[in-house]
Amino acid sequence: MEHDVLIVGAGLAGTWAAVIAAQQGVRDVAVLSKIHPLRSHSGAAQGGIAAALGNVRPVPGSGPRGPLEATPANAEPADSWELHMFDTIKGSDWLGDQDAIEILVKDALDVLYTYEKMGCVFSRTADGRIAQRRFGGHQAPRANYAADRTGHVLLHTIHEQALRHGVHFYSEWYVMDLIVEENICRGVVAMNVLDGSIHTMRAKAVLFATGGYGRAFQITSNAYANTGDGVAIAYRNGVPLMDMEFVQFHPTGLYRHGILMSEACRGEGGYLLNSAGERFMQNYAADKMELAPRDLVSRSEQTEIDEGRGVMADKQGIYLDLRHLGAERILAKLPEVRQIAIDFVGADPITDLVPIQPTAHYSMGGIPTDVNGRVLANAAGDWVQGFFAAGECACVSVHGANRLGSNSLLEASVFGRRAGYAIAEYVLGGAQQQAVAGDPAEANRQRVHKLFRNEGELAEQILVELRQTMTNKCGIYRTAEKLAEAQREIQGYQERMKTARVMDKSGRFNTDLLAALEAEHLVLFSEAIVAGALARTESRGAHSRVDFKTRDDEQWLKHTLAQRNGRSGLALSYKPVTIDYEKYPPQKRQY
Repeated sequence: MEHDVLIVGAGLAGTWAAVIAAQQGVRDVAVLSKIHPLRSHSGAAQGGIAAALGNVRPVPGSGPRGPLEATPANAEPADSWELHMFDTIKGSDWLGDQDAIEILVKDALDVLYTYEKMGCVFSRTADGRIAQRRFGGHQAPRANYAADRTGHVLLHTIHEQALRHGVHFYSEWYVMDLIVEENICRGVVAMNVLDGSIHTMRAKAVLFATGGYGRAFQITSNAYANTGDGVAIAYRNGVPLMDMEFVQFHPTGLYRHGILMSEACRGEGGYLLNSAGERFMQNYAADKMELAPRDLVSRSEQTEIDEGRGVMADKQGIYLDLRHLGAERILAKLPEVRQIAIDFVGADPITDLVPIQPTAHYSMGGIPTDVNGRVLANAAGDWVQGFFAAGECACVSVHGANRLGSNSLLEASVFGRRAGYAIAEYVLGGAQQQAVAGDPAEANRQRVHKLFRNEGELAEQILVELRQTMTNKCGIYRTAEKLAEAQREIQGYQERMKTARVMDKSGRFNTDLLAALEAEHLVLFSEAIVAGALARTESRGAHSRVDFKTRDDEQWLKHTLAQRNGRSGLALSYKPVTIDYEKYPPQKRQY
């Protein structure tokens, strides 16, 4: 099977890349997705997409948390891309690359208005402008939203454009391997989930837009499909992974389930309460309160829980209070999260406190790329020819050590679009279909047959233990002792996976087999998360070491690269952060 361009992942990043490549004249663009494209995880994003439009401003005299009104047509906007850039740099704890961040915030306005022209149904202000709300770590309201279904409407909007431009979708195809020979990407190996057949698929260019890896943790907001397949496949094929130790925990995952209660809940004015009924954020971020960045709020919640002020029978929860917002506002702006709370914990936010807890949410690290989505082979910046990545599986790095809410939908859109232009330039510039040695599909058929022949324990049992290890020993708070234990345990899980078995040995829609392949991927890349966290002897952003409580710019203002070197295992190297020391020098991060 052959295509000019193969894109793996049908979320915002992958679909934007497909649309742009097709618009630029690439005739044969295909997208592979292991689920239906419109079930991609981009559609689960709720609260907003960031862009400094300046469509709302504080009412004079209302204070930092006061009501908002539409900006008059003749007024100067209260926001700017420069302010958005500073907030993103500060939010990243100065680990974000500032050249990439500048592209992110400048391109944001054009991306937003492009969505609008495509027909995206944003919520509106009274005078018809795109509505904006506050999000944590942002100094101005710049989360542009569609009630609390923003990702859903963005994904549908760009998917329509892909269909319009003739992009071919392989729905429910699972990518098992990447074909890289002589540092040239030549295609992928993929399974048709419907019948279990495995195929070699050649392409002049391949883009991974496979999303995050939150399913490595026990409590997560991520969908079941978010198993880091693209990250693991790239890693297994010698591509380094960057900044994997930085995993964001969202403050408002539904208690015991992890399902996301959007940051829009706090953006609209929700409170966080401990067992004593206190708005405890006044003790941790007196200025921003509940709208401090996610890493800070999650640590604050965990501290309250660890010190005995949690709620529910096991004292592992915190309360989210939306009751004061009133039924009208909740029904208009937070209808989806209200229904989620009713369905899963039996609490109606209009009348009840909603139990929540920190939940593994977002992967700041991933496959290293330049600002055009080209995958980097090493710290020197050499390119894996023909291989691109964008979205949450990639690390460009605009989020650094911590992502600000509403910047993820923006990153996927901006850098998916840029990758699309780079792919078109590469393919239309004369890229050729490369020959492939042997039959890569056959090697992966043997991989499946081995799982069928194995007589060891079930892969699912190993995965349960991995998630407990990652949550308990590589979670919000970390120590050298626990990380070392996690490292040893993960090595054990990798050995046990070699003999793991599956129960279902059929070919047709074998979800048991898919789960085992996903477990292999989760067990593989988790070693990079733990190794990076153990080596980084500081606290920065979402990486919080109890035994090294402060940020250490002298030693650790650098990106981690984790790379597998055949039998020698994992090796760490580092590359510098791109910083404009005149405009945005590192400073103490306070809120």
